[in-house]
Amino acid sequence: MLCPARVSAGGNWPASRRLVREHRVRTVLLVSVRCLDGVSPRLVLRDARGGRVGIDPHVLVRNPQLWFRLDEGARKAAADGSLRCGTTALGGLARRVDRETAHAVFRVSGLD
Repeated sequence: MLCPARVSAGGNWPASRRLVREHRVRTVLLVSVRCLDGVSPRLVLRDARGGRVGIDPHVLVRNPQLWFRLDEGARKAAADGSLRCGTTALGGLARRVDRETAHAVFRVSGLD
């Protein structure tokens, strides 16, 4: 039986919960972000404390508030110099979230 991960977020952390265990990272302490393509694409986040979370990018596209929390912490990590790898992946995802959000606004307002 396959169960999708449940993604949640707090002040400076996203978390992914499967059947048994929850994985969490501190976004302000991010050191790397990798985008893994394939059958099940994943955005893999790692923090300075050893935390690791894999999140389906579609979850972030469908939940702009969740994306905003992640992006806010990642920007702080990049400004502080701890995020060494992954700004390109985050930039691509940011453009995708912005595009999908704009399309949703146009659809709702009847401008699409």
